[in-house]
Amino acid sequence: MVTTSEPSASVEGDGKNITETDLSPINAEILMECHKLYTCPEKGLIGIGKEFKLNFLAPRKKVIILLIGNHSAGKSSFINWYIGERFLKTGVAIETQGFTLVTSGKKRESLGGTATLHLDPRFKALEDIRGVVDFLSTEISTSTKRCFNLVTFVDTPGLVDGEVHYPYAMEEAVNWLGGIADQIIVFFDPIGQALCRRTLNTIEQLNQKHAEKIQLYLSKADDAGDEADRQKVMMQIVQELCKRPSLNRNGFSMPAIYLPDKCRPTDCKNQIEVLCTGIENLVTRNVQMALNNLEKDCKSLESAIETALKKDDENISHNSSTSKIAAVITFVLYIIAATCILPFFMARKDSRSITTLMDRWGKEPDPPQPSIVGPFFVSLVVAYIFYYNLKEKLGLKPTLAWKKRKYYLSTLQYIKETVSSKSRSLFREYLQQSIDDPDLLSFRLLN
Repeated sequence: MVTTSEPSASVEGDGKNITETDLSPINAEILMECHKLYTCPEKGLIGIGKEFKLNFLAPRKKVIILLIGNHSAGKSSFINWYIGERFLKTGVAIETQGFTLVTSGKKRESLGGTATLHLDPRFKALEDIRGVVDFLSTEISTSTKRCFNLVTFVDTPGLVDGEVHYPYAMEEAVNWLGGIADQIIVFFDPIGQALCRRTLNTIEQLNQKHAEKIQLYLSKADDAGDEADRQKVMMQIVQELCKRPSLNRNGFSMPAIYLPDKCRPTDCKNQIEVLCTGIENLVTRNVQMALNNLEKDCKSLESAIETALKKDDENISHNSSTSKIAAVITFVLYIIAATCILPFFMARKDSRSITTLMDRWGKEPDPPQPSIVGPFFVSLVVAYIFYYNLKEKLGLKPTLAWKKRKYYLSTLQYIKETVSSKSRSLFREYLQQSIDDPDLLSFRLLN
Protein backbone atom coordinates (compact mmCIF):
# COMPACT_ATOMS: atom_id res chain seq x y z
CA MET A 1 0.00 0.00 0.00
CA VAL A 2 1.27 3.44 -0.89
CA THR A 3 1.19 6.04 1.84
CA THR A 4 1.24 9.78 1.31
CA SER A 5 1.96 11.24 4.71
CA GLU A 6 0.98 14.85 5.32
CA PRO A 7 3.78 17.41 5.47
CA SER A 8 4.52 18.63 8.97
CA ALA A 9 4.61 22.28 7.92
CA SER A 10 3.32 24.38 5.10
CA VAL A 11 5.52 24.88 2.08
CA GLU A 12 5.98 28.44 0.93
CA GLY A 13 6.22 29.28 -2.72
CA ASP A 14 9.93 30.06 -2.63
CA GLY A 15 10.73 27.08 -0.44
CA LYS A 16 12.53 29.14 2.23
CA ASN A 17 10.74 27.46 5.12
CA ILE A 18 11.67 23.98 4.00
CA THR A 19 14.30 22.36 6.15
CA GLU A 20 16.33 25.53 6.49
CA THR A 21 19.02 25.02 9.12
CA ASP A 22 21.87 26.93 10.66
CA LEU A 23 23.49 23.70 11.84
CA SER A 24 25.22 22.73 8.59
CA PRO A 25 28.35 24.85 9.23
CA ILE A 26 28.74 23.25 12.67
CA ASN A 27 28.30 19.74 11.30
CA ALA A 28 30.68 20.51 8.44
CA GLU A 29 33.32 21.70 10.92
CA ILE A 30 32.84 18.55 13.03
CA LEU A 31 33.29 16.30 10.00
CA MET A 32 36.35 18.28 8.91
CA GLU A 33 37.96 17.92 12.35
CA CYS A 34 37.20 14.18 12.40
CA HIS A 35 38.69 13.80 8.94
CA LYS A 36 41.90 15.61 10.00
CA LEU A 37 42.33 13.30 13.00
CA TYR A 38 42.32 10.34 10.61
CA THR A 39 44.41 11.74 7.78
CA CYS A 40 47.03 13.88 9.54
CA PRO A 41 50.38 12.93 7.91
CA GLU A 42 52.30 12.76 11.19
CA LYS A 43 49.87 11.25 13.70
CA GLY A 44 46.73 10.34 11.76
CA LEU A 45 44.69 7.42 13.04
CA ILE A 46 44.90 5.69 9.65
CA GLY A 47 48.71 5.67 9.75
CA ILE A 48 48.87 4.67 13.41
CA GLY A 49 46.32 1.93 12.84
CA LYS A 50 48.47 0.31 10.16
CA GLU A 51 51.21 -0.17 12.78
CA PHE A 52 48.80 -2.43 14.66
CA LYS A 53 47.12 -4.01 11.62
CA LEU A 54 43.96 -1.97 12.12
CA ASN A 55 42.33 -0.64 8.95
CA PHE A 56 40.55 2.62 9.67
CA LEU A 57 38.56 4.67 7.17
CA ALA A 58 38.38 8.44 7.25
CA PRO A 59 34.82 9.70 7.66
CA ARG A 60 32.98 11.02 4.64
CA LYS A 61 32.86 14.78 4.66
CA LYS A 62 29.85 14.64 2.31
CA VAL A 63 27.09 12.13 1.74
CA ILE A 64 26.39 10.93 -1.79
CA ILE A 65 22.84 11.07 -3.12
CA LEU A 66 22.10 9.32 -6.42
CA LEU A 67 19.12 10.62 -8.43
CA ILE A 68 17.44 8.25 -10.88
CA GLY A 69 14.42 8.58 -13.13
CA ASN A 70 13.18 8.78 -16.69
CA HIS A 71 14.03 11.82 -18.75
CA SER A 72 12.13 14.95 -17.76
CA ALA A 73 11.37 13.47 -14.32
CA GLY A 74 12.71 16.58 -12.63
CA LYS A 75 16.06 15.34 -11.29
CA SER A 76 18.11 18.30 -12.51
CA SER A 77 15.33 20.73 -11.64
CA PHE A 78 15.25 19.46 -8.06
CA ILE A 79 19.01 19.94 -7.70
CA ASN A 80 18.73 23.48 -9.04
CA TRP A 81 15.95 24.22 -6.57
CA TYR A 82 17.72 22.61 -3.63
CA ILE A 83 20.92 24.64 -4.07
CA GLY A 84 19.04 27.80 -5.04
CA GLU A 85 20.71 28.22 -8.46
CA ARG A 86 19.79 27.49 -12.06
CA PHE A 87 22.78 25.25 -12.34
CA LEU A 88 21.92 22.30 -14.56
CA LYS A 89 20.10 22.29 -17.87
CA THR A 90 16.45 21.29 -17.62
CA GLY A 91 13.71 20.61 -20.11
CA VAL A 92 11.49 18.05 -21.77
CA ALA A 93 14.35 16.96 -24.03
CA ILE A 94 17.05 14.62 -22.77
CA GLU A 95 19.35 17.26 -21.32
CA THR A 96 21.56 15.11 -19.06
CA GLN A 97 23.66 12.95 -21.38
CA GLY A 98 26.07 11.60 -18.76
CA PHE A 99 26.72 11.56 -15.04
CA THR A 100 27.07 14.93 -13.32
CA LEU A 101 28.32 15.39 -9.77
CA VAL A 102 27.05 18.54 -8.10
CA THR A 103 28.95 19.57 -4.99
CA SER A 104 29.87 22.67 -3.01
CA GLY A 105 33.19 24.49 -3.14
CA LYS A 106 35.00 27.80 -2.85
CA LYS A 107 34.17 29.01 -6.35
CA ARG A 108 31.99 28.17 -9.34
CA GLU A 109 33.78 25.61 -11.49
CA SER A 110 33.09 22.91 -14.07
CA LEU A 111 35.33 19.83 -14.20
CA GLY A 112 35.68 17.06 -16.75
CA GLY A 113 35.89 13.34 -16.13
CA THR A 114 39.59 13.01 -15.29
CA ALA A 115 39.53 16.06 -13.00
CA THR A 116 36.45 14.62 -11.29
CA LEU A 117 38.32 11.42 -10.43
CA HIS A 118 41.13 13.47 -8.90
CA LEU A 119 38.67 15.65 -7.00
CA ASP A 120 36.95 12.73 -5.29
CA PRO A 121 38.90 9.43 -5.25
CA ARG A 122 35.76 7.58 -4.19
CA PHE A 123 34.71 7.63 -7.86
CA LYS A 124 38.06 6.32 -9.10
CA ALA A 125 36.60 2.93 -10.04
CA LEU A 126 34.42 4.57 -12.71
CA GLU A 127 37.44 4.69 -15.02
CA ASP A 128 37.25 0.89 -15.22
CA ILE A 129 33.69 1.04 -16.62
CA ARG A 130 33.56 1.37 -20.38
CA GLY A 131 33.19 4.92 -21.68
CA VAL A 132 31.98 6.51 -18.44
CA VAL A 133 34.87 8.92 -17.84
CA ASP A 134 34.16 10.69 -21.14
CA PHE A 135 30.61 11.36 -19.94
CA LEU A 136 31.46 12.24 -16.36
CA SER A 137 31.60 15.81 -15.07
CA THR A 138 31.43 17.84 -11.88
CA GLU A 139 29.70 21.15 -11.24
CA ILE A 140 30.97 23.05 -8.21
CA SER A 141 28.69 25.62 -6.61
CA THR A 142 29.25 28.14 -3.85
CA SER A 143 25.69 27.74 -2.60
CA THR A 144 25.15 27.45 1.16
CA LYS A 145 21.48 26.57 0.95
CA ARG A 146 20.11 23.90 3.27
CA CYS A 147 22.60 21.04 3.79
CA PHE A 148 24.24 21.37 0.38
CA ASN A 149 27.73 21.91 1.82
CA LEU A 150 27.51 18.36 3.22
CA VAL A 151 25.98 16.70 0.15
CA THR A 152 27.18 15.53 -3.26
CA PHE A 153 24.36 14.96 -5.75
CA VAL A 154 24.88 12.56 -8.64
CA ASP A 155 22.59 13.44 -11.54
CA THR A 156 22.13 10.50 -13.92
CA PRO A 157 21.01 10.36 -17.56
CA GLY A 158 17.28 10.30 -18.18
CA LEU A 159 16.17 6.71 -18.76
CA VAL A 160 14.10 6.01 -21.87
CA ASP A 161 12.88 2.97 -23.76
CA GLY A 162 13.25 2.32 -27.46
CA GLU A 163 16.31 2.55 -29.66
CA VAL A 164 18.22 5.04 -27.51
CA HIS A 165 21.84 3.94 -27.31
CA TYR A 166 24.14 5.03 -24.49
CA PRO A 167 27.81 5.31 -25.56
CA TYR A 168 28.94 3.82 -22.25
CA ALA A 169 27.97 0.98 -19.91
CA MET A 170 25.09 2.89 -18.33
CA GLU A 171 23.53 0.04 -16.30
CA GLU A 172 26.91 -1.03 -14.90
CA ALA A 173 27.75 2.54 -13.92
CA VAL A 174 24.40 3.13 -12.21
CA ASN A 175 24.69 -0.12 -10.25
CA TRP A 176 28.20 0.80 -9.11
CA LEU A 177 27.12 4.29 -8.10
CA GLY A 178 24.24 2.76 -6.15
CA GLY A 179 26.82 0.84 -4.13
CA ILE A 180 28.74 3.90 -2.92
CA ALA A 181 25.70 6.19 -2.61
CA ASP A 182 24.27 6.84 0.84
CA GLN A 183 20.79 7.29 -0.60
CA ILE A 184 19.12 6.53 -3.93
CA ILE A 185 16.24 8.83 -4.86
CA VAL A 186 13.93 7.68 -7.64
CA PHE A 187 11.67 10.21 -9.36
CA PHE A 188 8.58 8.92 -11.16
CA ASP A 189 7.18 11.31 -13.75
CA PRO A 190 3.37 11.15 -13.72
CA ILE A 191 3.06 12.25 -17.35
CA GLY A 192 3.35 8.94 -19.13
CA GLN A 193 7.02 8.13 -18.51
CA ALA A 194 6.85 6.71 -14.97
CA LEU A 195 6.40 3.17 -16.25
CA CYS A 196 9.45 3.31 -18.48
CA ARG A 197 10.75 -0.27 -18.66
CA ARG A 198 14.39 0.78 -18.45
CA THR A 199 13.68 2.77 -15.29
CA LEU A 200 11.91 -0.20 -13.68
CA ASN A 201 14.71 -2.56 -14.68
CA THR A 202 17.31 -0.23 -13.17
CA ILE A 203 15.34 0.07 -9.93
CA GLU A 204 14.95 -3.71 -9.77
CA GLN A 205 18.70 -4.24 -10.15
CA LEU A 206 19.50 -1.66 -7.45
CA ASN A 207 16.86 -3.08 -5.15
CA GLN A 208 18.57 -6.48 -5.10
CA LYS A 209 21.56 -5.12 -3.16
CA HIS A 210 20.58 -1.67 -1.92
CA ALA A 211 16.89 -1.85 -1.06
CA GLU A 212 17.41 0.06 2.22
CA LYS A 213 18.81 3.06 0.33
CA ILE A 214 15.99 3.51 -2.19
CA GLN A 215 13.38 6.25 -1.73
CA LEU A 216 10.52 6.63 -4.23
CA TYR A 217 8.85 9.96 -5.08
CA LEU A 218 6.12 11.02 -7.47
CA SER A 219 7.66 14.12 -9.00
CA LYS A 220 5.81 16.99 -10.70
CA ALA A 221 2.71 16.08 -8.72
CA ASP A 222 1.14 19.44 -9.55
CA ASP A 223 1.02 18.36 -13.22
CA ALA A 224 -0.86 15.13 -12.47
CA GLY A 225 -4.30 16.71 -12.22
CA ASP A 226 -6.46 16.61 -9.12
CA GLU A 227 -6.07 14.33 -6.11
CA ALA A 228 -7.98 11.50 -7.75
CA ASP A 229 -5.72 11.61 -10.80
CA ARG A 230 -2.60 11.55 -8.60
CA GLN A 231 -3.84 8.54 -6.67
CA LYS A 232 -4.62 6.80 -9.96
CA VAL A 233 -1.09 7.46 -11.26
CA MET A 234 0.44 6.18 -8.04
CA MET A 235 -1.65 3.03 -8.11
CA GLN A 236 -0.54 2.36 -11.68
CA ILE A 237 3.08 2.72 -10.61
CA VAL A 238 2.55 0.42 -7.63
CA GLN A 239 0.91 -2.20 -9.83
CA GLU A 240 3.90 -2.18 -12.18
CA LEU A 241 6.32 -2.43 -9.26
CA CYS A 242 4.39 -5.31 -7.73
CA LYS A 243 4.62 -7.27 -10.98
CA ARG A 244 8.34 -7.60 -10.27
CA PRO A 245 8.93 -10.00 -7.37
CA SER A 246 12.00 -8.19 -6.01
CA LEU A 247 10.07 -4.90 -5.85
CA ASN A 248 6.91 -6.36 -4.35
CA ARG A 249 7.30 -5.32 -0.75
CA ASN A 250 5.14 -3.89 1.97
CA GLY A 251 5.43 -0.57 3.70
CA PHE A 252 7.07 1.62 1.07
CA SER A 253 5.81 5.13 0.54
CA MET A 254 5.74 7.45 -2.44
CA PRO A 255 5.33 11.07 -1.36
CA ALA A 256 3.99 13.43 -4.02
CA ILE A 257 6.33 16.36 -4.59
CA TYR A 258 6.73 19.33 -6.88
CA LEU A 259 8.92 22.44 -6.95
CA PRO A 260 7.22 25.40 -5.24
CA ASP A 261 6.34 28.22 -7.60
CA LYS A 262 4.41 31.30 -6.51
CA CYS A 263 3.47 31.97 -10.11
CA ARG A 264 1.63 28.64 -10.30
CA PRO A 265 -0.76 28.41 -7.35
CA THR A 266 -2.17 24.93 -6.75
CA ASP A 267 -4.16 23.10 -4.11
CA CYS A 268 -1.90 20.03 -4.40
CA LYS A 269 -0.27 19.17 -1.08
CA ASN A 270 3.46 19.33 -1.55
CA GLN A 271 5.49 16.77 0.39
CA ILE A 272 8.88 17.94 -0.80
CA GLU A 273 9.68 18.68 2.83
CA VAL A 274 9.76 14.92 3.37
CA LEU A 275 12.55 14.67 0.82
CA CYS A 276 14.51 17.60 2.26
CA THR A 277 14.12 16.30 5.80
CA GLY A 278 15.33 12.90 4.63
CA ILE A 279 18.48 14.51 3.22
CA GLU A 280 19.03 16.42 6.45
CA ASN A 281 18.59 13.23 8.49
CA LEU A 282 21.07 11.46 6.22
CA VAL A 283 23.64 14.18 6.90
CA THR A 284 22.93 13.97 10.63
CA ARG A 285 23.46 10.21 10.62
CA ASN A 286 26.74 10.71 8.79
CA VAL A 287 27.95 13.10 11.50
CA GLN A 288 26.85 10.73 14.25
CA MET A 289 28.52 7.81 12.52
CA ALA A 290 31.76 9.78 12.18
CA LEU A 291 31.77 10.63 15.89
CA ASN A 292 30.84 7.08 16.91
CA ASN A 293 33.56 5.59 14.72
CA LEU A 294 36.12 8.07 16.04
CA GLU A 295 35.34 7.08 19.62
CA LYS A 296 35.36 3.37 18.76
CA ASP A 297 38.61 3.60 16.78
CA CYS A 298 40.32 5.47 19.65
CA LYS A 299 39.36 2.67 22.03
CA SER A 300 40.56 0.05 19.54
CA LEU A 301 43.92 1.80 19.21
CA GLU A 302 44.30 2.24 22.96
CA SER A 303 43.54 -1.44 23.47
CA ALA A 304 45.98 -2.51 20.74
CA ILE A 305 48.83 -0.37 22.08
CA GLU A 306 48.22 -1.38 25.69
CA THR A 307 48.12 -5.04 24.63
CA ALA A 308 51.42 -4.65 22.75
CA LEU A 309 53.07 -2.95 25.74
CA LYS A 310 51.72 -5.53 28.19
CA LYS A 311 53.01 -8.35 25.99
CA ASP A 312 56.38 -6.63 25.81
CA ASP A 313 56.47 -6.32 29.60
CA GLU A 314 55.67 -10.02 29.93
CA ASN A 315 58.40 -10.91 27.42
CA ILE A 316 60.91 -8.72 29.25
CA SER A 317 60.01 -10.40 32.55
CA HIS A 318 60.27 -13.85 30.94
CA ASN A 319 63.64 -13.03 29.38
CA SER A 320 64.91 -11.69 32.71
CA SER A 321 63.95 -14.92 34.47
CA THR A 322 65.48 -16.98 31.67
CA SER A 323 68.71 -14.99 31.84
CA LYS A 324 68.95 -15.49 35.59
CA ILE A 325 68.45 -19.25 35.25
CA ALA A 326 71.06 -19.41 32.51
CA ALA A 327 73.48 -17.33 34.62
CA VAL A 328 73.06 -19.64 37.63
CA ILE A 329 73.60 -22.76 35.54
CA THR A 330 76.66 -21.23 33.83
CA PHE A 331 78.13 -20.11 37.18
CA VAL A 332 77.68 -23.54 38.77
CA LEU A 333 79.27 -25.30 35.80
CA TYR A 334 82.08 -22.75 35.76
CA ILE A 335 82.83 -23.33 39.45
CA ILE A 336 82.80 -27.11 38.96
CA ALA A 337 85.17 -26.80 35.97
CA ALA A 338 87.45 -24.42 37.87
CA THR A 339 87.51 -26.77 40.88
CA CYS A 340 88.66 -29.63 38.65
CA ILE A 341 91.25 -27.72 36.64
CA LEU A 342 92.73 -25.32 39.21
CA PRO A 343 94.59 -28.03 41.27
CA PHE A 344 96.39 -29.13 38.11
CA PHE A 345 97.78 -25.65 37.53
CA MET A 346 98.67 -25.23 41.22
CA ALA A 347 100.61 -28.53 41.20
CA ARG A 348 102.61 -27.44 38.16
CA LYS A 349 103.40 -24.15 39.81
CA ASP A 350 104.71 -25.79 43.03
CA SER A 351 106.84 -28.20 41.00
CA ARG A 352 108.43 -25.32 39.11
CA SER A 353 109.19 -23.51 42.40
CA ILE A 354 111.07 -26.50 43.91
CA THR A 355 113.09 -27.04 40.72
CA THR A 356 114.05 -23.39 40.70
CA LEU A 357 115.47 -23.55 44.31
CA MET A 358 117.49 -26.70 43.64
CA ASP A 359 119.00 -25.44 40.44
CA ARG A 360 119.47 -21.85 41.37
CA TRP A 361 123.29 -22.17 41.58
CA GLY A 362 125.11 -22.79 38.34
CA LYS A 363 122.24 -23.98 36.12
CA GLU A 364 120.38 -22.42 33.24
CA PRO A 365 116.86 -21.22 34.23
CA ASP A 366 113.91 -23.16 32.89
CA PRO A 367 112.06 -21.71 29.98
CA PRO A 368 109.07 -19.56 31.00
CA GLN A 369 105.96 -21.59 31.84
CA PRO A 370 102.48 -20.63 30.72
CA SER A 371 100.58 -18.36 33.12
CA ILE A 372 97.14 -19.14 34.56
CA VAL A 373 95.90 -15.71 33.45
CA GLY A 374 95.47 -16.72 29.81
CA PRO A 375 93.42 -19.87 30.49
CA PHE A 376 91.35 -17.86 32.97
CA PHE A 377 90.25 -15.33 30.35
CA VAL A 378 89.67 -18.09 27.81
CA SER A 379 87.44 -19.85 30.28
CA LEU A 380 85.44 -16.65 30.81
CA VAL A 381 84.88 -16.30 27.07
CA VAL A 382 83.79 -19.92 26.83
CA ALA A 383 81.47 -19.44 29.81
CA TYR A 384 79.86 -16.38 28.18
CA ILE A 385 79.31 -18.20 24.90
CA PHE A 386 77.80 -21.09 26.83
CA TYR A 387 75.59 -18.64 28.78
CA TYR A 388 74.40 -16.91 25.58
CA ASN A 389 73.56 -20.18 23.82
CA LEU A 390 71.86 -21.53 26.93
CA LYS A 391 69.54 -18.49 27.03
CA GLU A 392 68.57 -19.12 23.43
CA LYS A 393 67.92 -22.80 24.15
CA LEU A 394 65.77 -21.98 27.18
CA GLY A 395 63.65 -19.72 24.93
CA LEU A 396 63.99 -15.94 24.79
CA LYS A 397 60.96 -14.01 23.54
CA PRO A 398 61.14 -10.99 21.19
CA THR A 399 60.91 -7.57 22.81
CA LEU A 400 60.40 -4.08 21.44
CA ALA A 401 63.40 -1.94 20.63
CA TRP A 402 63.83 0.99 22.97
CA LYS A 403 62.86 3.55 20.29
CA LYS A 404 59.78 1.58 19.27
CA ARG A 405 58.63 1.17 22.86
CA LYS A 406 59.09 4.90 23.39
CA TYR A 407 57.02 5.52 20.22
CA TYR A 408 54.25 3.25 21.50
CA LEU A 409 54.15 5.06 24.85
CA SER A 410 54.04 8.50 23.25
CA THR A 411 51.36 7.37 20.79
CA LEU A 412 49.23 5.97 23.61
CA GLN A 413 49.55 9.26 25.45
CA TYR A 414 48.60 11.16 22.27
CA ILE A 415 45.50 9.00 21.73
CA LYS A 416 44.32 9.36 25.32
CA GLU A 417 45.12 13.01 25.92
CA THR A 418 44.64 14.54 22.47
CA VAL A 419 42.45 12.43 20.19
CA SER A 420 40.04 11.09 22.81
CA SER A 421 39.78 14.54 24.35
CA LYS A 422 39.05 16.03 20.91
CA SER A 423 36.46 13.31 20.30
CA ARG A 424 34.63 14.22 23.51
CA SER A 425 34.83 17.90 22.63
CA LEU A 426 33.33 17.28 19.18
CA PHE A 427 30.59 15.13 20.68
CA ARG A 428 29.78 17.93 23.12
CA GLU A 429 29.69 20.46 20.28
CA TYR A 430 27.37 18.21 18.28
CA LEU A 431 25.01 17.50 21.18
CA GLN A 432 24.82 21.15 22.17
CA GLN A 433 22.94 21.76 18.93
CA SER A 434 19.94 19.99 20.42
CA ILE A 435 20.60 19.65 24.18
CA ASP A 436 21.08 22.56 26.57
CA ASP A 437 21.22 20.59 29.82
CA PRO A 438 24.92 20.51 30.91
CA ASP A 439 24.24 17.62 33.28
CA LEU A 440 23.02 15.40 30.45
CA LEU A 441 26.01 16.39 28.33
CA SER A 442 28.43 15.61 31.14
CA PHE A 443 26.80 12.23 31.75
CA ARG A 444 27.02 11.33 28.06
CA LEU A 445 30.66 12.36 27.72
CA LEU A 446 31.78 10.64 30.93
CA ASN A 447 30.21 7.37 29.85
